[in-house]
Amino acid sequence: MLGATGSIGVQTLDVIARHPDRLQVVGLAARSNGPKLHEQGAAHPGARLALFDESAATRYGLAGGMGALVDLVTSADVDLVVVSVAGVIGLAPTLAAIRAGKDIALASKEVLVAAGEVVMPLVREFGVNLTPIDSEHSAIFQCLRGYRPDQVSELILTASGGPFRGRTRESLRDVTVAQALAHPTWRMGGKITVDSATLMNKALETIEARWLFDVPIDRVRAVVHPQSIVHSMVRLADGSVLAQMGWPDMRLPIQIALLHPERVGGDWPVWNPTDSPTLTFEPIDEETFPALSLGRRAVAAGGTMPCAFNAANEEAANGFLAGRCGFLAIAEVVGGTMDLHRPMAPTLDNLLETDAWARHEARSRFVM
Repeated sequence: MLGATGSIGVQTLDVIARHPDRLQVVGLAARSNGPKLHEQGAAHPGARLALFDESAATRYGLAGGMGALVDLVTSADVDLVVVSVAGVIGLAPTLAAIRAGKDIALASKEVLVAAGEVVMPLVREFGVNLTPIDSEHSAIFQCLRGYRPDQVSELILTASGGPFRGRTRESLRDVTVAQALAHPTWRMGGKITVDSATLMNKALETIEARWLFDVPIDRVRAVVHPQSIVHSMVRLADGSVLAQMGWPDMRLPIQIALLHPERVGGDWPVWNPTDSPTLTFEPIDEETFPALSLGRRAVAAGGTMPCAFNAANEEAANGFLAGRCGFLAIAEVVGGTMDLHRPMAPTLDNLLETDAWARHEARSRFVM
């Protein structure tokens, strides 16, 4: 598991603990949280541990660096790799795991946003399974079982609308970090919550869906669904619309990704239609929230442009959290960085070079 100490990692370990007859942890990795990783390792005797941050790894007596992550995921006793690390850290280990014939349960949007053009052909070449953990993509994954890409008319992602649903662009000029982190539905990490507030998360998810399900970007769209009960929908060629519904709880999509194709019970609350007699949907205001148009532009440019888009957004969102970038400036930083990027072929070296360049360029554009 890459990203074991983060929110998804902790919830994944919770799901694993409920199925000791089906799942066994053989390796855990994190960026730098050695104490938490040691604690998790103690609960899974025999599991190998690694940290991406080499100085932290030395400090805590663990294997460290990208090589340690690659060694972990390609070990002979690994069947499935859970990828839930932020940024492009997960890209090289994911590619190595696929080449080693390991199945992937993917929670890191960045892997497919930055490198879907590379990752998905490898998935097909090496015959591995890649199952999504994001609730929206898990919903689509479930709805699409048994259907071919040519039978799919449209993928419809749902968005809660975040804390600023219905606001005008002008009213968002001076929003605070605390306001942006007040998500109405989910409890997530800071950067992901800011992405929800800007709707950058939907742009990232749109790109991810395009690659996961082999559907052109112009047949992937998003709508606002404030109740967060419908996690996504699929419109088939005959006009039928299929939806996956349930209370917001990441443990369900995690379990589906880990145990697919099995379906087993869980102890999370089960949604009943009478619990939510009114479900509503609204179009996204792309003038106030331009993230989706930036995402479509990144895909249209192709090559390393989605990687530049992703890296610039990550820097801008973290800059906002640190008080160095205004809320509305996040999209402006991303768009300005994309304006200067000249896309290259999406090789691993070019992707890593683009990621570093875009982060530097984005930081130079912070505006308060």
